[in-house]
Amino acid sequence: MLPFYEYLSIALMVTFILALFTGYPVAWLLAGLSLIFAALGITLGQEFGFDTFLMTNWAKVGGIIDRFDAIMSNWVLVSLPMFVYMGLMLDRSGVADTMMRNFVKVFGGIRGGLGLTVVVIGILLAASTGIVGASVVLLAMLAMPIMLQHNYSKAVASGVIAASGTLGILIPPSIMLVLMADQVSVSVGDLFAGAMIPGVGLGVLYMIFLVVLGFVRPDLVPPRPDDAEKLTLRQVGIAFLSTLPTFGLILVVLGSIFFGIATPTEASGLGAAGAILLAAANRKLSWSVIRQVGIETTLTTSFIFAIFIGATVFAYVLRLIGGDELIAEFFKGLGLGPTGLVLVVLLVVFIAGFFLDWFEIVLIVLPLLAPVIKLAGVDMTWFLILIALMLQTSFLTPPVGFSLFYLKGVVPKEVTIMDIYVGIIPFVLLQLLMVAACFMIPGLITWLPKQMYGGG
Repeated sequence: MLPFYEYLSIALMVTFILALFTGYPVAWLLAGLSLIFAALGITLGQEFGFDTFLMTNWAKVGGIIDRFDAIMSNWVLVSLPMFVYMGLMLDRSGVADTMMRNFVKVFGGIRGGLGLTVVVIGILLAASTGIVGASVVLLAMLAMPIMLQHNYSKAVASGVIAASGTLGILIPPSIMLVLMADQVSVSVGDLFAGAMIPGVGLGVLYMIFLVVLGFVRPDLVPPRPDDAEKLTLRQVGIAFLSTLPTFGLILVVLGSIFFGIATPTEASGLGAAGAILLAAANRKLSWSVIRQVGIETTLTTSFIFAIFIGATVFAYVLRLIGGDELIAEFFKGLGLGPTGLVLVVLLVVFIAGFFLDWFEIVLIVLPLLAPVIKLAGVDMTWFLILIALMLQTSFLTPPVGFSLFYLKGVVPKEVTIMDIYVGIIPFVLLQLLMVAACFMIPGLITWLPKQMYGGG
């Protein structure tokens, strides 16, 4: 028979999962349920003499306040609002619109060319913004009308836009990787370097798929009409020049981190300043834009930190009532080696992604499972990037696929939710293929951190 406190921890986890379906804000559910169960543990411990980790008083629960102080004084987390600001300001700068118009002229004449344009711009936006919602909406507004005008399949157009926009959660600078680094106490630089090859490689897989699809089913991804404007060397040069501002911003942010010139926090400030300069250079900077970006940054950051604080309370109370020990014992009881444990965790994360946002998984599930993986001697950079790859599928899998919601909110009415669901299937399979490749060839993740930092 399980000890009382372990029943309490199971009840807390089950109650939270059930409460998610009420639609109540997750941050308040996390903090509120945790405090209710802490009070319940104290009350039952005092009343019936149960042995709990709460020591039958509120003294230990008061340690939550210390956790709040640690969150607000964490210099790594200071980079989050700056990266968010950079992404939102870049969204307003007009560089993506310029790249789209120029790349359509370059790639539009080949089968699947418009889809290739979306992927290329998706990669560039991912490496310079890291904001999935902004990338998906921007790509949809720029590319969907053109793709439908050129008789692209609505499903294929929806799938490539949603998948390409989601690359921002993996390719640095990614706010998800920043949170992961903080939760598991690993280097942000290692995670940024480790995510580069899988992130860009995933974009290449998307492009290979579109090229193959162009030959197998040209009716789904047709080229421009024969009477369209012919490609010239001048157009290629203009398209290349249109990428230079974005490449410059990427070089400033990621280059300064990878070469040890700046910390991730300092680099985020450089990125935000660079995005402002790009908006000014494109004559898109105004008081209205500054005000709107500031408000959206504040709201997004507040949302992240509200969940962060709620998850901290949840994890702390769950640890006090023995939840972490229960989870550790469960995985030990499976009798699996390090490889088996990683596979089980990846499966848990994949299934959780159907129902939970990546915030909840990173801030709740990961801190509970990571200690078990550490004890098994698994390389944490490799493990965390595998989790990041798996979490990317959570943006595309219903019913809680946020990229699908972002897309549906801005596409024309003739694009149905079923078109979107059908369209994302091959891209989810490609994401799982990349997870499998990185699992079987760890060097795809660990090679670059080792070359840059001698670690990984």
